[in-house]
Amino acid sequence: MTSQTTIDTTGPGDGIPVAPSEQQPSKGLRGHPWFTLITVAVGVMMVALDGTIVAIANPEIQKDLGASFADVQWITNGYFLALAVTLITAGKLGDRFGHRQTFLVGVVGFALASGIIGLSDSIPMVVTFRVFQGLFGALLMPAALGLLRATFPAEKLNMALGIWGMVIGASTAGGPILGGVLVEHVNWQSVFFVNVPVGILAVALGAWMLLDHRAENAPRSFDILGIALLSAAMFCLVWALIKAPDWGWGGGMTWAFLGASVLGFALFALWETRVKEPLIPLGLFRSVPVSAGVVLMILMAIAFMGGLFFVTFYLQNVHGMTPIDAGLHLLPLTGMMIVGSPLAGVLITKAGPRVPLAGGMALTAIAMYGMSTLDTDTGSAVMSLWFALLGLGLAPVMVGATEVIVGNSPMELSGVAGGLQQAAMQIGGSLGTAVLGAVMASKVGSDLPGNWKEAGLPPLTEAQLDQASEAVQVGMAPVAKGTPEEIAAKVTEVAHDTFISGMGLASLVAAGVAGVAVLVAFLTKRGENAEAGAGIGHI
Repeated sequence: MTSQTTIDTTGPGDGIPVAPSEQQPSKGLRGHPWFTLITVAVGVMMVALDGTIVAIANPEIQKDLGASFADVQWITNGYFLALAVTLITAGKLGDRFGHRQTFLVGVVGFALASGIIGLSDSIPMVVTFRVFQGLFGALLMPAALGLLRATFPAEKLNMALGIWGMVIGASTAGGPILGGVLVEHVNWQSVFFVNVPVGILAVALGAWMLLDHRAENAPRSFDILGIALLSAAMFCLVWALIKAPDWGWGGGMTWAFLGASVLGFALFALWETRVKEPLIPLGLFRSVPVSAGVVLMILMAIAFMGGLFFVTFYLQNVHGMTPIDAGLHLLPLTGMMIVGSPLAGVLITKAGPRVPLAGGMALTAIAMYGMSTLDTDTGSAVMSLWFALLGLGLAPVMVGATEVIVGNSPMELSGVAGGLQQAAMQIGGSLGTAVLGAVMASKVGSDLPGNWKEAGLPPLTEAQLDQASEAVQVGMAPVAKGTPEEIAAKVTEVAHDTFISGMGLASLVAAGVAGVAVLVAFLTKRGENAEAGAGIGHI
């Protein structure tokens, strides 16, 4: 692997290239790889936790602030849109101004926005600052990867990414548990206030520990038109995926936004070939490993996030668990990601990414197939087996695909590469939820009328059937008040059986996506930074 000189901009000698061996001794703890990792992990934990913890608070926010269902959707969608649309641009800002600076700005902004949400007394205020959370989170995440890339030597980068992936996995899976405890025993505001002390800790550590490495040939200008075109294209794509369940996949609005997205990406690609310092040099995608890593991250997110989306409904609405209990039942998945991510980092360092990535996606496919066999009376032991296998499969993919994307990109594009990795994961998750949601809706729509009739239940009008289908798609039984107990039991049985059939088909589709990802994994290779003049900064 080649080496590239980086510039230390955080101390004396600003602007003077510093040889790798000269940096750490003069700085003490500042710039130390493992302290850098601890610092960025604290900041990343805050953002990853927020991705799932807020979902638990939404019902209480709805009741306390008198919000509509559409308002509550915007609490999630506003955050997700801001995050997904700006990740790559935010990564470019880190490449231009330094990842230490953008990381600290991201942490401060995210924590401040969280505190303001906790003090909010209206839905517009909550939604507005959720958007700000997304914007500052987009600054933070690629910067964290850029700092790790610049700080760790090549032989230890995979281990660092393993721990980084472990923190993200644990925080994401732990969100519902912590959120349930806070909402149940404190209030919904505490879900946001918890980010303030975490943010203060991350800022204190960052100001003390982080050293800003920049590539000598880092970008000096901004591709304003490129940013506008990419942001518009990303917005249209993500918005179409978010609204497709309401508009319908064959609806005119869905296809209009998808078409606008395709046009935006085409214009962006055309412009990037003409501008002197493009936002994303398209030559980056001539690297087969980089392209394969992005596709792999998208496919992994489709299978994981899309498949797991229905598991929460399965646990809470079919098995009747509380959010806390449901979170505890997912601990095998979390535990295997915590244990497996660092081990995956070691394995990938020794053997390269291809076999671990292919093996991880194969395990993910098997786990999703196993989840397609879950039934209304499946016990905790069987569920835990498939959840644990899923966590074991995801661990090497989270670590390896990240290293493949970031490690095969030039040092001066490490922020853009980090943003690309995160954007691929966000788009994949949105695509998985939308597509597998459509699979679920189609299966419920085709099975429910026949199941309802076979159970001998009173016939439904078309409007009543539509309402019942919406409830069944999330595992709820459409039992009206005052329904006799015997009829209610039959309705519940039909609803749960129909939901299980839909979840089973969606899980099989997710398994198929994971199977395709196995083949893509063989196109990856260890990060080489092979492009001319590119390399990795070492300590």
